[in-house]
Amino acid sequence: MSGTSVCECVAVCGSDMSGCRLMRAVRVKEFGAPSVLRLCSDRTVPQPGHRQVLIRVHACGVNPVETYIRAGTYARKPPLPYTPGTDVAGVVETVGEGVTAVKAGDRVFTTATESGGYAEYTVSADECVHKLPDALHFTQGAAIGIPYFTAYRALVHKAHAKAGETVLIHGASGGVGVAACQLSRALGLKVLGTAGTPEGMKLVLNNGAHLAFNHREEGYADKIMEATEGRGIDVIVEMLSNVNLSKDLQMLAFGGRVTIIGCRGSIEINPRDTMAKESSIMGVAVFFATPEENKECAALLYAGMEAGWLRPVVGSQYPLDKAAQAHHDIIECPGAAGKIVLTM
Repeated sequence: MSGTSVCECVAVCGSDMSGCRLMRAVRVKEFGAPSVLRLCSDRTVPQPGHRQVLIRVHACGVNPVETYIRAGTYARKPPLPYTPGTDVAGVVETVGEGVTAVKAGDRVFTTATESGGYAEYTVSADECVHKLPDALHFTQGAAIGIPYFTAYRALVHKAHAKAGETVLIHGASGGVGVAACQLSRALGLKVLGTAGTPEGMKLVLNNGAHLAFNHREEGYADKIMEATEGRGIDVIVEMLSNVNLSKDLQMLAFGGRVTIIGCRGSIEINPRDTMAKESSIMGVAVFFATPEENKECAALLYAGMEAGWLRPVVGSQYPLDKAAQAHHDIIECPGAAGKIVLTM
């Protein structure tokens, strides 16, 4: 997999180019393989409108959902061309009319952008911009958005997890997995996590899990059931449902819930497995969260940053011109180990 190819993109600045600010940004002009990610070196820096914020991007998180969108296989498709990326961290450059929560010079992270995050500058709605404490690096800030807001939505808004229950983070060493481990521990749950490598298992244990299991080992599900003394799991946060869902249903306790975070294909299940335990399967899509739900989540996460238990784990880092490689690796490389981040 080579780096992101370079394209010539003409900035629209009128006849007088002297006042035009240019930036680098990754653009997608057609859906397809990672190679459709093309680095443009002369994009115009966007300007913030009403209740919008212009951010100088220092880092941008790479999420699996962005690879599905780029490939054209996701239900939500942006109009072409577009710049991917929602989870940036950087410094406020300027703000539009009506913005009061942040000001120029503030360190911030985002949960969504208007113009795309794989770029040196991005515009975001003010409700999607949150202050980043000095204790966290920009790369860590870029690992908060989708991972932590998704984990919170799965655990709290969908599964209604309660302190004292047992949760299994099925695929706990990636961005959402680490977030789910930290959140689950803070919420008072007994936390079990899986990973595909010894390094991944160590990372899971260092980020809130009480026990870790290798999901590449034969019979690991039996070991998980033994750890619950045969009772089963109350809540499963599932990262690869097309492989694990049938097994998940068999591991649930009575009234157990599976929350679906990730899926890369289809799977056959036996509905009787849900009947036997009156269990539930629910999909999770952070894009459907209401503004009130996002405010609730943001408040808890900021408290976690202040208290010190919210510690995003950054894995591989890539320069902006290697975005295509990042998209390849997040899907193809075995054994996740933290959040993949682009740096500017």
